[in-house]
Amino acid sequence: MPARAVMIQGAGSNVGKSLLVAGLCRAFSRQGLKVRPFKPQNMSNNAAVTIEGGEIGRAQALQARACYAEPTVHMNPVLLKPETDTGAQIIVQGERFGSMKAREYGQHKAQLLPKVLDSFNRLSASSDLVIVEGAGSPAEVNLRAGDIANMGFAEAADLPVLLVGDIDRGGVIASLVGTATVLEAQETARIKGFLINKFRGDTSLFEDGMTIIEDATGWQGLGIVPWFAQARLLPAEDILDLSSKADAKTANASGEKPYHVAVPVLRRIANFDDLDPLVADAAIRVTLVEAGSPLPLDADLVLLPGSKSTIADLAYFREQGWDIDLKALLRQGAKVMGLCGGYQMLGRMIHDPQGLEGQDGSVPGLGLIDVETILAPKKTVTFADGVERSTGAEVSGYEIHLGQTEGGDCARPLIAFPDGRIDGAISANGQVMGCYMHGLFSKDGFRSAWLEAETGKASTLIFDQVIEDGLNDLADHLERHLDLEAIARIAGLS
Repeated sequence: MPARAVMIQGAGSNVGKSLLVAGLCRAFSRQGLKVRPFKPQNMSNNAAVTIEGGEIGRAQALQARACYAEPTVHMNPVLLKPETDTGAQIIVQGERFGSMKAREYGQHKAQLLPKVLDSFNRLSASSDLVIVEGAGSPAEVNLRAGDIANMGFAEAADLPVLLVGDIDRGGVIASLVGTATVLEAQETARIKGFLINKFRGDTSLFEDGMTIIEDATGWQGLGIVPWFAQARLLPAEDILDLSSKADAKTANASGEKPYHVAVPVLRRIANFDDLDPLVADAAIRVTLVEAGSPLPLDADLVLLPGSKSTIADLAYFREQGWDIDLKALLRQGAKVMGLCGGYQMLGRMIHDPQGLEGQDGSVPGLGLIDVETILAPKKTVTFADGVERSTGAEVSGYEIHLGQTEGGDCARPLIAFPDGRIDGAISANGQVMGCYMHGLFSKDGFRSAWLEAETGKASTLIFDQVIEDGLNDLADHLERHLDLEAIARIAGLS
């Protein structure tokens, strides 16, 4: 029996596939169906930990939440985590498979299709509906050989496809009709419908456009989705998405300045979901500092985020002069927190004896806390729950990192775990700290206690509720503007 599934592909990159899949997952789940998300291949350094202790893309973890399900490695069996401009670490069914240059991976990716199909079959066998997300666009026919992300997977799994066009960037008729033109006939026939995303204004003005696309392609128009402003409240998959959400708050209604967090945007920034609750909190102003800009002198906290290539990003940090800015801010009384790769950068030395990040050897860190890191091949991937020692607040999150960090300042750990383990270090003067746990600020109690200690004002944001409201609002939005009954029929539900 064919899987009851449908694949969402885009007429271009960044057309909104991930959020559309999340919204469809929530909408169909609310109908009482057991729905699961699936993305054969994703490229992102923003990873999530699964119930098996593996890694998948953060977007698939959000989609799993939309289905009221725990994330599993089978929801994203191939994850590419860029390490350089031409190479990436390959994660297969949650585990580190190795690192490859782009051309090398292109020659090997077809060999991963059995693993991808295995994961898909596991999900579909235990679900009422699987909603599959493509990557990039099937119109990139130069990448068709060995494809496992778009039409190559759709043909291997025998799935119907819905094509998404992004009208906000312009040329949506050409992008959809052009996709039909460059695809092979059997691939074009696999596309059963299309939808328009990110429309601003009166959708009736595009009715003629829908007819033109239908007549030119033979595909069924499934609806026009207006711009969804509340998307800013949902976790971002890409740092560019997060940049558009970072709020230039300067004062609240009572005239008080919000707590200012400055975040240097590293070239290989990773697991920046740490920033989502900070961006969402009205009591906090987040400034994402891009290359060529100094760290703002009025920052209360400088947050060094995770990195997929710690040593290279440390060099990049110095190239921007941010190390000098950081010392100036510390003299003014600001605090500094490093998470994961950012924590490693704060120490005295980073040792890479096996050349895991390139050339083997050691490099000096920023020297702001008394710790040293030794990188090693064994990766730590786990959930974690503990207590943040300075506030006494409970925290929960996850760890994804290579290497171990030790030193004198670890005698003042940031996190204590119930089993007696500790994580992180705090400088003697209390201004500089770091740890491996991601997700600290997602815990409302800790974020509120931190703000109260720093500003005298507690936070009122309930971050989990923001996400749940956002997913439900997104599902409502899609239910109003898409033909869900037609989508269900295309997926084989009726």
